[in-house]
Amino acid sequence: MTLATRLFELPSPFYAHGNRVLMLEPPSADACELRTQLLADTYARPYVVEDGERRYLHFDRSLIQSAMRLAAPNALDVRYTQKMMSFLLFQPRPRRIVLIGLGGGSLVKFCRCRLPAAQLVVVDNNPDVIALREAFYVPPDGPGLQVLEADGADYLARVDKGIDVLLVDAFDRRGYAAGLAGQEFFEAAKARLAGGGVLVVNLAGDRAAYAGLVGTVMQIFDDQVIVFPVREDDNHVLLAFRQAGFEPNWRRLRNLAKELRARHGLDFPGFLDRIERAAKLGLARREAERGR
Repeated sequence: MTLATRLFELPSPFYAHGNRVLMLEPPSADACELRTQLLADTYARPYVVEDGERRYLHFDRSLIQSAMRLAAPNALDVRYTQKMMSFLLFQPRPRRIVLIGLGGGSLVKFCRCRLPAAQLVVVDNNPDVIALREAFYVPPDGPGLQVLEADGADYLARVDKGIDVLLVDAFDRRGYAAGLAGQEFFEAAKARLAGGGVLVVNLAGDRAAYAGLVGTVMQIFDDQVIVFPVREDDNHVLLAFRQAGFEPNWRRLRNLAKELRARHGLDFPGFLDRIERAAKLGLARREAERGR
C-alpha cells in the first residue's frame, strides 16, 4: 500500500499555497467538509500541504511547523533547524541524542544521515504527527533510531542519565508546549545530560512569551546559557551547557566551525559568529546587573 492510498488527498484550498493536501482521513471522508474545516481553521489534526517542490507540516493555516524539499528530504530547509545543529560546535561527536518533538522529522533525518554513530531517540506526544512520519520520509525504527509516542517531560523523568544532546522543538497549535517550559522539566533535563551535554531549545514567537523560560533555564544551568537569534525565521535558539564552569574557546571553535562546514554543508562559522556575539552581550549584561 502506497502513501497516497493511506492518506486522504484533496486539492489545496489555500490561495497561492500548495497544490494538494494530505490528511489522516479514510477514503470515505467528505472532501467538501474537510475543505470547509481547513479554510475555517477548525480541522483538529495535523496535515501536509505539498506544492510540488516541498511538503509542509501544518497544525493550522497560519504557521508552518516543518518543511521538506522533495528533491533533498534529508536537508534542513528551515534556518532555525540549521542553527539548532550548532550543538556540534560543542559536542562534535555525540553518541546519544534525544529529540523532543518530531514535527516533520527534519532534525532526526539530518542527524541520522550525518551522525550515523549516534543513538537517536525521538519523543512526541501526538500520535497523528508520528503517523505522518512516512510522508516526510522519516526512516523506520531500527538499531540507531527509536520514535516514541510519549510525553517529553515524563520520558525525561524516567530515562537514564548520559544524554549528550537534548533537542527540544515542541510546539502545538497554541505555541511552545507548556509542559516543557517549567522548572521541573529543565531540572530533569540538566540531571539527564552527560557531563559535557548540551540542551538546545527552539524558541518562536513573541520574546516576552518565553522570557520566563529563559530565566528558568539560566537559573538551573548557573547562567551557562546562550540565546542567539534566527532572524530569517523570527526564532531564537537557546543553548545550555551542563559542564561546570563552561567557557568557550572561541579561537578553537572558529577552526572547528570551518571543519564542520566542510563536513556537513551548513554555515557553522556564521552560526558561531552569532553565538559568540550573543554570549558576550549576555555576559556584559549580567555583569552590569551585578554592578548595580
